[in-house]
Amino acid sequence: MRVLLPTDFSENAWHAIQYAIYLFENIPCSFYILHAHQPAPSGLVSTINKERDTRFHQITQDEVEVKLQKIVGHLKSINKVTDHSFEAILESDSLLNTIGRNIIDKDIDFICMGTQGASGMKEIFMGSNTVSVLKSINFCPLLAIPGSFDFTKPSQIVFATDYKHLYQKVELEPMISLANIWNSTIRVIHMPGEAALTKENEEIKKLLARLLKGVSHSFEIIEYHPMIAYRINEWADENKSDLLVMINSQHGFFRRLLREPVIKKVAFKTHIPFLVLPEANNS
Repeated sequence: MRVLLPTDFSENAWHAIQYAIYLFENIPCSFYILHAHQPAPSGLVSTINKERDTRFHQITQDEVEVKLQKIVGHLKSINKVTDHSFEAILESDSLLNTIGRNIIDKDIDFICMGTQGASGMKEIFMGSNTVSVLKSINFCPLLAIPGSFDFTKPSQIVFATDYKHLYQKVELEPMISLANIWNSTIRVIHMPGEAALTKENEEIKKLLARLLKGVSHSFEIIEYHPMIAYRINEWADENKSDLLVMINSQHGFFRRLLREPVIKKVAFKTHIPFLVLPEANNS
């Protein structure tokens, strides 16, 4: 397993790193601690000021490198799993470019990052960096970890669906892998509107059952609420769920969730880890 761990050196980022290590403690895993260092654009134009700006950038980058190496050194000293390895990655580029490039270069299986960044604004849905990655990096599973969540065995995995997406095995594999690692139960939840499931919806439900064969799972209906995100989050809390999962399909459930005004109104604050799976055909 290869896991990318972006960090802005915040407490929440450190918490996400710890969560990832616990989550994959029973399997061989390479962890990449990544920081994207992008200096603010400078309006200085003179040669002297440009040189001064370059020196400042180098000093800042050196300081960041020291911080990264401290994290890696600390992880190596406290982690006793012999099949775990840690590597620091520092690049001078935007966060999205850096993450996207390293997913391909390192053949990453999961991204794991905190839901809030260095700003510590707990009242928002998720940190701006996390939301940007969720919206833009649509070719790698992403785990978003709330800072308040203490690691527990993911016994109950909640998979939210509207039965409108034609699932493929490769899309569900990251969730199934976690279920197999921890012997978890996958609870497939659906929130119906006024209309009953169509024939097409029923066929997709049967397809999902076939794809989950061999994994403990159930299909459940939750009470309708006009604010989908709020109701899913409430249900997950009520049922003591350990992980919430959705597919990042172009026209499906997750994209609707991101567009909901409820997010701007702060009604959806995930209290448990949130796994977003990429759509197989996202072009």
